[in-house]
Amino acid sequence: MGRAPALFPSTMRMSGQLLLQASLTAWAAASAATTSGANSFATSVYTAAGRFPTTLFTKYYNNPTQTASQVQPVIEDPVETGLVYPLSLTDPLTVPKNDTTDPHPLPPTASASLLLEQAFNQIIAISTNANFNSSCAKCQAGLEIAKFLALAAPAQGPVLAVRLCEHFNFSSTCGNQYSGLALGSVITQVVANANVGGYDGQLLCNNFIDSLCPLPPATPLNLTSWFAKPKPNPLPAPKTPSGERLKVLHFSDVHVDPRYSTGAEANCTTGPCCRYDNFNAASPGVIMAPAPRFGAYPCDTPLALTVSALEAIPALTGTEKTGFDFSIYTGDLVSHDPDNQLSRDYVTYTETLLYDLFKKTLGSGPLYATLGNHDSYNQAQDAHHALGGGLATQFQWNYDHLASLWEHEGWLSSSAVALARAHYSAYMVQRHDGFRVISLNTDLWYKTNYFNYINLDTPDNSGMLRFLTDELQDAEDAGDRVWIIGHVLSGWDGSNPLVNPTDLFYQIVDRYSPHVIANIFFGHTHEDQLSIFYANNGTTMNSSTAQTVGWIMPSITPNTNLNAGFRMYEVDSATFEILDAYTWHSDVNSFAALDGQVEVGPTWEFEYSTRDTYGPSIAGGWGANDPLNATFWHLVTEAMEANSSLVTTFNTLQGKSSVRTPACTGNCVPAKICYIRSGSAAIAKQNCIPGFASVQ
Repeated sequence: MGRAPALFPSTMRMSGQLLLQASLTAWAAASAATTSGANSFATSVYTAAGRFPTTLFTKYYNNPTQTASQVQPVIEDPVETGLVYPLSLTDPLTVPKNDTTDPHPLPPTASASLLLEQAFNQIIAISTNANFNSSCAKCQAGLEIAKFLALAAPAQGPVLAVRLCEHFNFSSTCGNQYSGLALGSVITQVVANANVGGYDGQLLCNNFIDSLCPLPPATPLNLTSWFAKPKPNPLPAPKTPSGERLKVLHFSDVHVDPRYSTGAEANCTTGPCCRYDNFNAASPGVIMAPAPRFGAYPCDTPLALTVSALEAIPALTGTEKTGFDFSIYTGDLVSHDPDNQLSRDYVTYTETLLYDLFKKTLGSGPLYATLGNHDSYNQAQDAHHALGGGLATQFQWNYDHLASLWEHEGWLSSSAVALARAHYSAYMVQRHDGFRVISLNTDLWYKTNYFNYINLDTPDNSGMLRFLTDELQDAEDAGDRVWIIGHVLSGWDGSNPLVNPTDLFYQIVDRYSPHVIANIFFGHTHEDQLSIFYANNGTTMNSSTAQTVGWIMPSITPNTNLNAGFRMYEVDSATFEILDAYTWHSDVNSFAALDGQVEVGPTWEFEYSTRDTYGPSIAGGWGANDPLNATFWHLVTEAMEANSSLVTTFNTLQGKSSVRTPACTGNCVPAKICYIRSGSAAIAKQNCIPGFASVQ
């Protein structure tokens, strides 16, 4: 694949438009009654155009008509004046190995007085640790030494991290992962500020160092002081359904890979697959499984697959002319690159590229988005404001960029933009129809975010959950309904979030459900999953105590071993309850057959209606206009307990009907039911059999 240094104008405008119009016309003729209802959607199929729609971008670095490689559009950042992202940022042949422009700051060198105080406090912490003679105690004692080094000689912190990684063989790429240009500076900041002899150290040793410490239980909460007002008793009368149905798009985890190299190794053994310089160890330098133009199971999403999905969404949902009433995007725009190949520019390029595409293709309705763990640099890292000084604002560039893009696209008001700048890209949108959307930065409860391990026995160091609670109280006072959107789920099997913050989140959901919170939405796992939130911290789980549903959205990316998918909800315009959910998917296993021609692209087809799939299993049935709420889903889990074939159906749909989804038998059946009933990491860890959460 050769590189073309010249810029190519957007040619073939008429042919690209005619081809797309022909596809839409053919689809409309084949499925003229697809405006609403599962029966009409059930036969809907859309085959994307084989040629790339060149009118999407004004200029390209390479010839956009070619099929031998992915297109490389010229992207100018609308909120960074004069910034045009260079080809070298995304060229598959020249992937940058380290971002030397934007290293994270190191903590300041400690004064002698601070060293004395820290030494004293840490010695006290060790002396009161009952597990000091265990491997856990050894791990924490090692962190103590690292802490003093981080305070006294912070520049040596990353060096120590690399040497320890190499000595204990934690990784084969220690330098790339833990140098000062990767996570080494972050780890040095965290160790310098964390109480490594106490709760913070226990969690660090549990989550990052071979589980040397047991997982401590959730810290008891003082909820009386947390909430400004008690939960109303009785609850306000529920809103009367309007009978009018809104169309709402939910999609997630695009993980577009602008460095995707068509024809590269799709079955590699190191690094991201479908990349120019990554091979299978069994045949270095020889391509065993060439990467198809539209994507492969082990890889992130090429731009060709991304665009085919955005073509299919309005056609299959019947929103070509009207657009959606609104859309939600639950995070993760950026590809799964190793830290040493990431940079600020790579993140902001991806944000600019995709939000521009969403605006161009999905119609005029607003899109409410949330920040994913990969939408940061370094990935998954977000520092909380309690760090103080420059360390507290080291990710502000990203919050400002996202807020400016969302404002530029016309999706957020100036007041919501101000909130996003101040609250780690989190915000609240108050619409005119008695409805609010609250978007959270769930990196602040994500297990892989090192910054969360500073004073972790306090469940809300970031202030994120204080922000959420205050916004929910305002909504309750106004009588408004709320959707909460975030990226990293709060529960399922408990392997992704931290115990303390999600335990508090669960109590917040309990306090404001079901009269304020109508639904919660996550992404992150790439799979079609669900969480039910119950009253009283889930101590009694039945249809009467079920309060709120957390919908976990499957991904556009096939990574790993999944089909690509998206969903549309039909939502009552007064209650904002979901009346049905329609999911479509594209069979990634078929993509290799599309190479060598430009007549057709991926086929997207209807997968299932939630109501039609699970409703008949409920004893006594479920009314045609009754919402798919927490009561509905708890009754579905009771049906699963009575008939395991329903779990088999759920398991198949969890992987978007991928041919690579394994069967769910034996302990997998009760485990899946338990995961569905777990809305926090604490409940999942306490109740559920581990090991069956994913179909990847």
